[in-house]
Amino acid sequence: MSESKNPLESSRRSFLKSTGLAAAAVMAPVAMSSEAQVPTVTQHASTKGARLVSPVTLVNILQGTDSTPSFSRGNTLPIAARPFGMAHWTLQTTPSTPWMFQPGQRRIQGFRSTHQLSPWLGDYGQATFLPICGRPELDYGARATSYRPEDSLLSPHTMAMRLLRYGVDAELVPSERGALIHAKYTKEQTPGFVFDVPGNPPEPEPDAARRRVRFRSTVNSGGVQKDFACYYVLQFSEPWTAIENRDLKTHRSTHVSFAESVRSLDVRIATSFISFEQAERNLQLELGTKSVDTLRTEGEQVRNKYLKRIEIEGATDGQQRTFYSCLYRTLLFPRMWHEPDASGAMLHRSPYNGKIVPGVMYADHGYWDVYRAWYPMMTILLPERLAEILQAWVNAFQEGGWLPQFPCPGYRACMTGSLIDSLFGEAAVKGIKGFDMAGAYEGLKKHATQPGNADAGYGRRGIEEYLKFNYDPADKVDQAAAETVDAAYGDYCIAQVAKALGKSDDHAMFMKRSENWRNVFDAKTGFFRGKKSDASFLEPFSPIRWGDPYVEGAAYQHRFDAPHAMLALIEAMGGKEKVVVELEMMLTMFPEFEVGAYGSEIHEMSEMAAINFGQYAHSNQPSHHILYVFTLAGRQDRAAYWTKRVMDELYTPDLFAGDEDTGSMAAWYILSSLGFYPLCPSKPEYILGAPLFPRATVHLPNGKLLVVENAYKGGRLVRTSLNGKALVGGVIQHDEITAGGNIRFS
Repeated sequence: MSESKNPLESSRRSFLKSTGLAAAAVMAPVAMSSEAQVPTVTQHASTKGARLVSPVTLVNILQGTDSTPSFSRGNTLPIAARPFGMAHWTLQTTPSTPWMFQPGQRRIQGFRSTHQLSPWLGDYGQATFLPICGRPELDYGARATSYRPEDSLLSPHTMAMRLLRYGVDAELVPSERGALIHAKYTKEQTPGFVFDVPGNPPEPEPDAARRRVRFRSTVNSGGVQKDFACYYVLQFSEPWTAIENRDLKTHRSTHVSFAESVRSLDVRIATSFISFEQAERNLQLELGTKSVDTLRTEGEQVRNKYLKRIEIEGATDGQQRTFYSCLYRTLLFPRMWHEPDASGAMLHRSPYNGKIVPGVMYADHGYWDVYRAWYPMMTILLPERLAEILQAWVNAFQEGGWLPQFPCPGYRACMTGSLIDSLFGEAAVKGIKGFDMAGAYEGLKKHATQPGNADAGYGRRGIEEYLKFNYDPADKVDQAAAETVDAAYGDYCIAQVAKALGKSDDHAMFMKRSENWRNVFDAKTGFFRGKKSDASFLEPFSPIRWGDPYVEGAAYQHRFDAPHAMLALIEAMGGKEKVVVELEMMLTMFPEFEVGAYGSEIHEMSEMAAINFGQYAHSNQPSHHILYVFTLAGRQDRAAYWTKRVMDELYTPDLFAGDEDTGSMAAWYILSSLGFYPLCPSKPEYILGAPLFPRATVHLPNGKLLVVENAYKGGRLVRTSLNGKALVGGVIQHDEITAGGNIRFS
């Protein structure tokens, strides 16, 4: 249809013009999935053949949002937020579960302030906000309104849409610790604004003279101290005529009404984990009297500053959208938990002891998920920010007495091992400065030598048995094979920190312990297996049986879980040629599985079975390094072939292959598309595959450029050079990358 004959198109353009967004985004109709009618990426002006001016316009915050408990994409909420922002903002379509957004449900219940790390761990301190008109019922479902995602602008720095039921043009623009909601009312009904607090919260506190309302959200799923609260302060641009609280079954709704003459409303929302007074300071510092246009422009500039760290050339339109959508995901977590005091110095309310203490703090990062690719990516792109994050984990140890296992926001028990070991081991070997390495080592050695409380989220599970047997016995420790290999890798990482600190005896001790992977490796079958305390392996054995003694996988998915000793493992498996054959068989066999100890089919099984990659379960993080074993086994060409297939087939502007946990799946794509990957993060090296794009330029923080050129068209031999000199063995060193230069694949 032409514009003049298409009333929906005319309405859409009128909406964009009314919100001031028409010049910023030229949107095409959104494609619909033929299977589920799920909205896909909101299109912006094509960049084909043009210089990339604003990469944030390529980002699809709906990527991976078609996610359910039985077929998960992870915590892929459509999030608008500043990079590493304390406050995340999403659309709520379903309030009663952690799966709060479903793209096929075209009615929203409000803009939700969320702090959710993972749907499996739940949200905390959340609240929901919605401009309305008239006097509807205020329960979530009763007051929900249709919106058209294809006519909306959903981006990291703004979420703008028409709320069709109410005739309200609404836009939310985030700051680091808050947001501005701008509403234009078009219906001749009483304008209003609703906010909801779940559970049984304290009464909100209105201040009519200042046009402010403040309230607390105390709901949480654990990992917080006794008096936890997220403090909210709302600043309205107009005086209200009435304010009414309604206690409903699961939450309290507050309805704020305004005079009929009010046609436009700004609601500035600030949050704090410290106090109302701190929230008011955050309000003044971040939002002040800034207009929605000013905040939107600031947000776009901040996002682009990060996204432009990597520029890609020669990519298709879909590849560009996939790449920058993934890069956006890597810049969401962990979230800042620190806030500025009156002098600008940072302080935080500790989720580890409940006290207000000076210094930085971050929260909501699952080390088990992100140590493999996210932290290595940060050592290249944002080492200064990484140092601050590492210092936050040291602060957690000093405040709580133990390093966290899965900070969400404080101590939470989740997954195996103590993979925070990898973060500090990697920082030690790559020379990351700006954090207290000696303080980190104190915490690392403590959980590697003393019993903690793994059920409470700190310490290694089975540490007593590990120290006694040099492995975790399967008849005494749950998920024993996985715990053993994780502990052995962790020991290797701690050894690197000890070496950097000049602790030679400790270095030798932990290096010896890092060989403990051998104690659960069965040379007869070529797999890691559960071993009992009498030194016998668990029987019967099936490499496709999931669960205990493994975690979220079977023997196949854990087959290469000695990243620090991969050449030794390859030799133990029968040598390079045999390993190549085994890898090819793994990738091409039928993706069958046995539910094993789980007793029923879990979502990771379903996700592996849904793709044509055999037992290679890219949907979950333990498989992410496996394709690069090809290169160490002498076949970089097969690593190049399989990684390209994964990038082409399992990543799109709309989808992830599986759990995109706090940037982990996205970081794999970013690094792999550049042609290298950290098979062992605690070694200062990366294993080569082949790039996805003809050319990519990485703007390094030291001001230098790393240019990656790809002229490889397939074939047995991959020639890789750095500044014209051949790279031997399929490996490039970290300092070679950070020094800048030209990497060429041919």
